Amino acid sequence: MTLRVSLATQTLALLRAGVVTKTYSVSTSKHGAGELQGSFKTPRGRHVVRAKIGAGAPNAVFRGRRLTGEIYSEELRRANPDRDWILTRILWLSGKEIGKNRLGSVDTMRRYIYIHGAPDSEPMGVPGSIGCIRMANGDLAELFDLVPAGTVVDIA
Repeated sequence: MTLRVSLATQTLALLRAGVVTKTYSVSTSKHGAGELQGSFKTPRGRHVVRAKIGAGAPNAVFRGRRLTGEIYSEELRRANPDRDWILTRILWLSGKEIGKNRLGSVDTMRRYIYIHGAPDSEPMGVPGSIGCIRMANGDLAELFDLVPAGTVVDIA
C-alpha cells in the first residue's frame, strides 16, 4: 500500500499493488512546496507514516499531537480565530531521503508535518495549510483505518 500526494491537483491517492483504489481531495501549503524548517511549505519526496495518532477520536482537537479535550465547533473557532486546527486524526510523516526531507534543516518529522483533519469550513482541492496535508475529517478517518504505520507516502 502506498499514498501519493499531488501538489498540482491537490489530491491524495491510495494505491494497492500500484493501482489507485481511492482518491481524496486535500489541501497542501498555501506557501507552496519546500523542505526547509520554518518555510511553512509542504515537503516533497518519499516519506513514511511514522505514527498514527487519535484512533477513535471524534472530531477532536489536537495540539502538540495530544488531545486537548475539546471538540471542534464553530463557537470554539470564533473564540480562537487564529488557531491552526488539527482535528480528528494525525498521520505523522517522516522523510526517507537524507538531505532532502530527512535530518538537518529539512527533516519532515522534526517539522511536525502531518496528514490531518481540518474544519469542514476549510476548502479542499486548493492550497491552504501552513505545511501539512489537510483532509476532510470523514475522509481522514476512513484513510486512517486503511493504512498502517510505515506506509510509504510520496509527495510531488
